[in-house]
Amino acid sequence: MKKCIGVDLGGTTVKMGILGEDGTVFEKWEIPTRKKENGKYILSDIASSIKTHLAANKIGEEEFAGIGMGVPGPVRSDGYVEVCVNLGWKNINPAKELSILMGGVPVKAGNDANVAALGEQWMGSAKGHDTLMFYTLGTGVGGGLIIDGKIVAGSKGMGAEIGHVTVDPQETDSCNCGNKGCLEQYASATGIVKEMKRTLESEEGRCVLRGRRFSCKDVVDAAKSGDVLAEKTLQRCMDYLALSMSYVSYIADPEVFVIGGGISKAGDYLVHMIKKRYNSLTPLSNTKAEIFIAGLHNDAGMYGAAKLVL
Repeated sequence: MKKCIGVDLGGTTVKMGILGEDGTVFEKWEIPTRKKENGKYILSDIASSIKTHLAANKIGEEEFAGIGMGVPGPVRSDGYVEVCVNLGWKNINPAKELSILMGGVPVKAGNDANVAALGEQWMGSAKGHDTLMFYTLGTGVGGGLIIDGKIVAGSKGMGAEIGHVTVDPQETDSCNCGNKGCLEQYASATGIVKEMKRTLESEEGRCVLRGRRFSCKDVVDAAKSGDVLAEKTLQRCMDYLALSMSYVSYIADPEVFVIGGGISKAGDYLVHMIKKRYNSLTPLSNTKAEIFIAGLHNDAGMYGAAKLVL
């Protein structure tokens, strides 16, 4: 059986695994992401770690298919990355450079959300579906679109950057991207906290979060426990998410949506909120896309990266 390395490159840690072509995970591990000096040591650290684990598992050239890597930023089809803010990279081809460090081993790279979508399609909640849209709801909002089993990266690697689709043109605050009214301003962990603060400032009434510091998890927990203002706020945020899903449905018509990231831990409660609005926004078809919570959790990127080269 051919084996490969899946690399999920994050801003804090690099998650890696040795996987087989049937999805078997033989080993997985992680190393810190050494971002100093604009991330100049990241790829050499990855190469060194991979060589150590290949040797320990006695994997030779004849059974090694290569390395796949998910990168937290837009990646062109040739592996080129113009900028990756979280790592300090500019104008770099990490796939080409890692291949050189590994002595010519084949390396393929893709955007981390796109790669995670591929992982979910291969071995996760979307297994058996050829067309899907993946959302990752964390500090920001990322997206990955798979059509006919293939990642849609776009001409500049910005395909499915759903977090920066405008869902409220009346918004006055700016997103980190410079636009106003982006989905990320409402459906991310930071966005949900911001919206909860807005609610508390503009509306009277009892709320367990009033007068204290709180996190996104606190907002979700309060909503699930029946707190009226928290539930109202979270529903508003999920309405924006559902609106973006309706856009995707009328453009790409996916079979399923998959929700990942830390916020997805809210599970079916979150799915119910999204469906309530999504169904009303897509009246042209009685057959709605399914909405699933990600099944691979933090390993989706590792699986998807491996699939890039298998």
